[in-house]
Amino acid sequence: MNLEDGNITESRNQMDLLFNKAKDKILGAEDVTIYTHTDCDGITAGSILSSILDKLEIDHEVNFVEINQVDTLTSDTDLTIVSDLGAGQDISNLANNSNKSVIVLDHHPPIRRLGTQLKGDLIEINPNYYGLDGSYTISGGGLSYLLAKSFHFYDLSWMGILSAVGDMQNSMTGKLRGLNKEILHDSTEVGCVDYINDLLLYGRNTRPLFVALSYFGDIHLPLTNNRNECIHFLEGLDIPVKNELGTVRYLCDLSMDEKSRLFSELLKMMTREVPDRYIKYLPKLISGESYEFTFEQDYTSFKDASEYSTVINACGRNNRHELGMEVIKGNRHLIEDELQSLVKQHKRYLAQNMSRVLEEGSVEILDNIQYFDGDGIKPSVVGTIAGMLLNNYDWQKPIVGYTHVNGENEGYKVSLRCSKLLGYDGIHYGNIVRKISEKCGGSGGGHSVACGAYIPEDNIGQFIDLLNNAVKL
Repeated sequence: MNLEDGNITESRNQMDLLFNKAKDKILGAEDVTIYTHTDCDGITAGSILSSILDKLEIDHEVNFVEINQVDTLTSDTDLTIVSDLGAGQDISNLANNSNKSVIVLDHHPPIRRLGTQLKGDLIEINPNYYGLDGSYTISGGGLSYLLAKSFHFYDLSWMGILSAVGDMQNSMTGKLRGLNKEILHDSTEVGCVDYINDLLLYGRNTRPLFVALSYFGDIHLPLTNNRNECIHFLEGLDIPVKNELGTVRYLCDLSMDEKSRLFSELLKMMTREVPDRYIKYLPKLISGESYEFTFEQDYTSFKDASEYSTVINACGRNNRHELGMEVIKGNRHLIEDELQSLVKQHKRYLAQNMSRVLEEGSVEILDNIQYFDGDGIKPSVVGTIAGMLLNNYDWQKPIVGYTHVNGENEGYKVSLRCSKLLGYDGIHYGNIVRKISEKCGGSGGGHSVACGAYIPEDNIGQFIDLLNNAVKL
């Protein structure tokens, strides 16, 4: 056992005591309110918790909320569970009633000290309290699964993998680490997940190989957005674009020899495009573990965990969180047509708005960041579009998009995305954004390479200036 494994085991034992307390609270509850985040991790976390309560035949309701809504949440039930948020927000409204119990299952950096007491009974389970980085150790849905595991509901383990991949927990190394490995072990033991080492091209089962290659990475390459060049590139490697029947081939159709040749050439190409200090990290951005759900059909969006997570994110981004939960909980047959229509509309919306930003030249380049005013873009997808724009601009600077939010607290939803390679510089952009948003009268946070904030109407210029000054590349 290495040092990291030893630390994880010790931390896991400490957390297990809290999971058992949470289990007792659930068994003693007559009705439960669940509040969970709106992205894939949050929707999956809520689905796991709802599945636990279904199995126990406990009345409950699931509510999907944004980070900036947490401090105003209330609950009338005797138990409230908050998943994939709450650690970085004020939960006193929920936990200051002495007759109520609150369980917080979150993996984001906490603002409260371990053991903080409020008027109500609070159980807060967060890996960061035990020296484990929640950016890659475990997701919100992973914590919900570990709670399910305390009930011996191992059949829900595949959902923990979906959460982890949807939360990009494997993005820095190409594979799941930390407590995620425990969940992966459980899911393979019960036979619901397989994993192999593969090229990290998105769309293993659904995108023709040359199309997947044109979208590869967040660094601009000669292949980027150039399908004809991708076809020529593959032909030069003696990798057929179509099979003997004339049908296009997908990544999952390639032999190991073909994948090896493709890996070598991508590595050479990327090596020419990045500073020397990043070269050692390139192999794990090109190749890594791919996770498949054994109970799903081949060549569908549900076979591969990464593609499945996109479907759930599409539900969340379009304010159809309950649709995503129905998919995860096994009721897809009831909403198949509606789901397909939503995913198509989502992809079309993203493509149209990305093209508009590019055509209008909306991205402004500063010393340390680049940003765009996404006026008219839905707040739920401005981060997705920012990520899609990365390989069209300077990948060595984070890109920030913001768009107007209407409602009771008008202002701006801000999203930051950056190349995975910048994560190796040791800068945690989520922590930076959280601190700066507070200075601007807002709130925010997130992971090292993907984060966001809500900023008051008049302070967006201040936020951009402070962020540009805070980022030293």
